[in-house]
Amino acid sequence: MSKKSGRISELIVQTLPGDFDGHYLGYFACFNRQQFFEAHDVLEALWLADGKQAENYCFYKGLIQLAGAFVHLQKERLKPSISLLNLAETNLAKYPPRHLGIEIQGVLSLINVWRQMIHNGECYRNPLLTEPAPTLPIPQKSSEKDKHTTV
Repeated sequence: MSKKSGRISELIVQTLPGDFDGHYLGYFACFNRQQFFEAHDVLEALWLADGKQAENYCFYKGLIQLAGAFVHLQKERLKPSISLLNLAETNLAKYPPRHLGIEIQGVLSLINVWRQMIHNGECYRNPLLTEPAPTLPIPQKSSEKDKHTTV
């Protein structure tokens, strides 16, 4: 086990129990603690394990890109952040309105709000320094099975 694998395992253990894979829940727990790099790492392990042909490949990739956008904001790299927000939007928009326990439109709205805040500062003002950090709702199983589509 690599050092990175051990660190990821520790982050997953800290997540709330639920009906979803620990890597997936760990992403949201880390993201909501503003541990954007760690969120990226945790979900990347699941994304890479699933492979390119997997149903959720673009979904996980979009969430990873979303976390990456905020890593760039933490490092004062506004233009790369916008690029990753755009890529995240493209990947997440491929999925139905509710997927793996989250409302896709809510995530797309978050992307649009943050992209607009960066643009309003003409890519010179980092909204992460002046605005509350973003959070994502913890995935919840719906009363009916989440709809999945192949992308």
